[in-house]
Amino acid sequence: MKTASLDLLLVNPGSRARIYQSLGATLTAVENPVWAGLIATFVRQKGFSVEVLDAEADQLTPEQVAERVETLDPRLVTIVVYGHQPSASTQNMTGASAIVTAVKDLRPQTKVLMLGGHVAALPERTLAEERCDFVTRDEGLYGVVDLLDALRADADPDLGAIRGLVYRNGTGVVFNSAAPLVTNLDADMPGVAWDLMPVSKYRAHNWHCFGHLEREPYAAIYTTLGCPYHCSFCCIQAPFKGGEQVLGLGANVNSYRFWSPERVIKEIDILVNTHGVRNLKFADEMFVLNPRHVIGICDLIIERGYDLNIWAYARVDTVKDAMLDKLKRAGVNWLAFGIEAANEGVLADVDKRYRVDEVYETIRKVKAAGINIIGNYIFGLPEDTTETMEETLRLAQDLECEFANFYTAMAYPGSLLHDQAVQQGWRLPDTWSGYSQHAVDTLPLPTRHLSAGEVLRFRDRAFTTYFTDESYLGFVQEKFGGDTVSHIKEMTSHRLERRYAAR
Repeated sequence: MKTASLDLLLVNPGSRARIYQSLGATLTAVENPVWAGLIATFVRQKGFSVEVLDAEADQLTPEQVAERVETLDPRLVTIVVYGHQPSASTQNMTGASAIVTAVKDLRPQTKVLMLGGHVAALPERTLAEERCDFVTRDEGLYGVVDLLDALRADADPDLGAIRGLVYRNGTGVVFNSAAPLVTNLDADMPGVAWDLMPVSKYRAHNWHCFGHLEREPYAAIYTTLGCPYHCSFCCIQAPFKGGEQVLGLGANVNSYRFWSPERVIKEIDILVNTHGVRNLKFADEMFVLNPRHVIGICDLIIERGYDLNIWAYARVDTVKDAMLDKLKRAGVNWLAFGIEAANEGVLADVDKRYRVDEVYETIRKVKAAGINIIGNYIFGLPEDTTETMEETLRLAQDLECEFANFYTAMAYPGSLLHDQAVQQGWRLPDTWSGYSQHAVDTLPLPTRHLSAGEVLRFRDRAFTTYFTDESYLGFVQEKFGGDTVSHIKEMTSHRLERRYAAR
């Protein structure tokens, strides 16, 4: 039996410079790895020792990570492949792959597991392409614990009983049965292991701090897991589908799990009182959804009297009038809406079903409540043309949200759109960094009418058009002041290197 002082080392990979180019140095957020922190809590509760190595926050090279692995000598290294949001998991495979290679080059005997949204979507391909020993086909919580139990007992254990594990067996690949989802989040996974995180190094998104631009300290937490909606471009449920089936949920039913408001406020207490956090993100794919949950959390924050600057995701059709006052009083100063497109036919084609007049009404109500808005838009959905993308840009300018994200449509592994792309033979990125929105080799999907290069060129032009518009800058000047306007001008001075012609 191997004796080790450390059972598990969880690694958050980083490759900011490649994924974001010049934006990565100061403009992008540096976010705590929420899933690594949750796994650490879950595993510690099972009696195992855990450390978290945040290569992104600590700006470690793959070789430096490998050296830390050699020093710590853990029983198991687990590379946690997630991102700031579910769609960012695949782009983080760039750093994850480099780390696995470096670890195996320096210390071949190290047992390495990979898990995360991308890995759960493509477990067999990940195992075939990477030098890891194992991957998981689900969220991986029980798989990590089962594997640690087995490795404690035997350096070369029988892997057949380890739930959710995918591994090589001779020339073949074995898929073990998935583990059930963790259903009692309060008891089994009560928050992030903040004591294992370099909290002082995390940095909020630039727009999150418009008006004061003090971006540190910052933290992101989940209050729910999953999303009940079925947008075809979304991959959030990829790590949950196996566990959903074990629980008996139908293939067309998405799980949606909650931490209680009482558990959430304990998490916030730690962040505020121990780490001095004011800038906070509720990282849920859809926070503003269940009124009882949302209002319960807001009430507890209001009772504490905390001065927080929070942002969270919402949908145009989930914001209820009764929530808005509570959200604002609790410190929810920003809501992010997936507006996506202006053309209702384009929206319906990707199962995003609401009317554009609903967008105007919701934005009006949220603005009236004193809450800032970040509008998220996607160019290059399957039915998009140049004309419909122009409609979307005009909608964004007309709504005049305090900030906007302009994305291109990507067939992220784990999404229905990826399945469709594979079936139809559409060209997909040659590298995982190509799934980033900001990389040199970014490759979005073509539409039924436009090439990938045309979509990407339009996206980049739309970004510049929006953020250099004098009307928008005047609006920002009036609301947030001259320092924020100067910051936006500095942001738009960055020019991303692209390969339009090759697309």
